[in-house]
Amino acid sequence: MRGFKPFLAAAVVALIPVPAAAQATGPITFSKDIAPILQRSCQQCHRPNSVAPMSLLTYEETRPYARAMKARTALRDKRGAMPPWYIEKNVGIQHFKDDFSLSEEEIAKIAAWADGGAPQGNPADMPAPLTFPDNKAWRIGTPDLIVVSPPVQMKAQAPDWFGSIGQSPTGLTEDRYVAAVEVKEVNDSQGKAGRSNTVGGLYLFHHAAYAVVGSRGVGLFPVHEVGRNADYFDEKAGRLLAAGSQLAFESVHLHANGLDTKAHLEVAFKFHPRGYKPALQFRQLFVGNGPDIDIRGNESNQRIDAYFTLPQPVKISTYEPHMHAPGVRMCLEAIWGVTVQTLNCSKYDHNWVRAYWYEDDAAPLLPKGTILHVVGYFDTSPANRNVPDPRNWSGSGHRSVDNMMINLMQAIFLTDEQFETEVAKRRETLGLKPGQTVIGCPTCSAPPRATVAPPAPARTNQ
Repeated sequence: MRGFKPFLAAAVVALIPVPAAAQATGPITFSKDIAPILQRSCQQCHRPNSVAPMSLLTYEETRPYARAMKARTALRDKRGAMPPWYIEKNVGIQHFKDDFSLSEEEIAKIAAWADGGAPQGNPADMPAPLTFPDNKAWRIGTPDLIVVSPPVQMKAQAPDWFGSIGQSPTGLTEDRYVAAVEVKEVNDSQGKAGRSNTVGGLYLFHHAAYAVVGSRGVGLFPVHEVGRNADYFDEKAGRLLAAGSQLAFESVHLHANGLDTKAHLEVAFKFHPRGYKPALQFRQLFVGNGPDIDIRGNESNQRIDAYFTLPQPVKISTYEPHMHAPGVRMCLEAIWGVTVQTLNCSKYDHNWVRAYWYEDDAAPLLPKGTILHVVGYFDTSPANRNVPDPRNWSGSGHRSVDNMMINLMQAIFLTDEQFETEVAKRRETLGLKPGQTVIGCPTCSAPPRATVAPPAPARTNQ
């Protein structure tokens, strides 16, 4: 969805009741009602040889899971919800790229279908089946460069491993700017007897932080994590991959998957055309708390806060919470003067780490001096089944039994002039009138800066 009306108007529209699934004409059937939902939000993962443990392509495959589908979709944004989209829909910005979350009407349809005996309906009502690319295909398209990490291996049963696995040369002989990047794990457990179809059984890498190192310094790229989507950078803010550089895999978390397994990562880059020069400055913007993390055992609703003051104007591209097993929720606030805006809140499930990319006309535009406030919530009670032993205290650390509380944002740092241009464009795109604003643009309500004409040249007598 490109473009949206001011938040106030959206809030008024949200008050209009949506017809319940029960009010729909005729019974809810798989062919007419459920299959389109699965195609949009589920089948990308729930198909043969993908990351999900069962296929949901056909009625015969889906019917046995009707009750489970009702239960998991009813969780909405909570841990264990399907599809794994955890943005809370009653607060903050709601316009994201590739949003595959379900509407309340779709959740109600799945529940009504399951409660009604999960009928197939008329097969003629089925939408045309989707055609999926081969699992070796890349979502970013055919890569211009693939860099392979050093190999790793794990025994079938072994403790988690953390550390550096070394560097790999890019092989570049000229500087290139990256438009998109995607990371895949390749391992030899595919097709082996005893292989689990769960996410934990498919992979060895839980996460891998990597950076570009070379004569031009060090440049961080988005962290690879289980379930993470590909990254597309702002078209005006390509990332530099310098000639002669290497990819350094300095912070890697490996876990056993029940089989003796060898694996490596493939990092695929899509380049801008030769001669491209970025007009805007891209940066990683990691805001969080490390030294003060103090998570007590057997206690729910524990809170940790972190703050960061923006040194210059910023356009935030992504919202990406990163916590560990006890993490259950994160919120991001922007504080500018007396204005406090909650940009987003989301639940958190350590099994599915996601980067949420804002739509271009919804990405937060924040002036210099804005305070970013990140709030993390933790639960070590027995109710949080991600925690292996609720009795344990934990502090900061890279292991899953330790804790983190970071929002791994990607941002574009702007000059004052670039910021004013972006704000003016946002006002025009959204049709904002004087005094109106939207969440994520606290200065949109301010009057545009007056353009002062240069003084006329002094007259001289000839």
